[in-house]
Amino acid sequence: MSPQTLSASAQPGAKALRKRILTGDRPTGKLHVGHYVGTLANRVKLQDEYETFLLIADYHMLTTRLEKLEEIEQNIRDDVIDNLAVGVDPDKVTYFLQSRVPEIPELHLYFSMLVSVPRAQRIPTLKDAMRDHGLREPTYGLLGYPILQAADILCVKGDLVPVGRDNESHVEITREIARKFNELFAPVFPVPRALIPEIGLLPGIDGREKMGKSLGNAINLSDDPKVVEKKVMSMYTDPTRLRPTDPGTVEGNPVFVYHDTFNTDKAEVDDLKDRYRRGAVGDVEVKRKLIVALERFLEPIREKRAEIERRPGLVDEILESGTIRARAEAQRTLHEVREAMKLDYFGS
Repeated sequence: MSPQTLSASAQPGAKALRKRILTGDRPTGKLHVGHYVGTLANRVKLQDEYETFLLIADYHMLTTRLEKLEEIEQNIRDDVIDNLAVGVDPDKVTYFLQSRVPEIPELHLYFSMLVSVPRAQRIPTLKDAMRDHGLREPTYGLLGYPILQAADILCVKGDLVPVGRDNESHVEITREIARKFNELFAPVFPVPRALIPEIGLLPGIDGREKMGKSLGNAINLSDDPKVVEKKVMSMYTDPTRLRPTDPGTVEGNPVFVYHDTFNTDKAEVDDLKDRYRRGAVGDVEVKRKLIVALERFLEPIREKRAEIERRPGLVDEILESGTIRARAEAQRTLHEVREAMKLDYFGS
């Protein structure tokens, strides 16, 4: 693996021949298998087809977390390493750090003038974020999260934004902002659309609908075999099944959702489902076979992660080269924005 090497079409100033994607992560900890299913696998799939920008969104992290900020640097590294380990190729994808592109908060300021407070309050995920983080009322920063996200997307003129269905509303407000700016000032921005993966959210190991770093119900991509075993053996299954001989429910059962997702031996999965429904197999056997399937999936990722970690400076090189490129794009965008808004007083 080498640091990012830009092709001729990816050089600053070159005309983009492919549609452009903006995707990103909040650096709040190591990534988990839910991230892989919902986001990372799609990134790997799309990186050959689209010009992709991958934002490490450290400003966004601050909207719900202001403690233990000394962890941010390691979280950023872990996030980049996890992406690299699953195959998000820096020769195809531009990795960049949000806080090193000052044009993003400037664009956020301009966009904030185009969105009313009631419109920002109607974002469905706002209440979810407040609940998940124990907030009684949103900060100004959390309320403006979707507007900052619009600046992330539009600073590089993203055409497509891969998101889960639960975050589709964020792309919709970006579309509204792009249209409103274009109508008021000049046609600077594309109107991006959401790219929603076919696979939905992976449930948490505790049975909750969503897996999350802050919820403590995730299997990390970097977990060692003993940790994976402990987490799988503690997984929520069918709460109405008291004995292995009781007929069990497969549909919606997290253990079988994971089998369907990660177990490549479909005949084994079908056999387990049949026996589970008949009360002919216990949870322990089903979980043991899931551990084997997860290890087949995770072991190559762990090996790649270890290889990357043995190369000091690689993450810095990838982020530096990608951020230089992303900032050049953002500077061109801001030049057009200021010109359209008549704010280019001194030829900036």
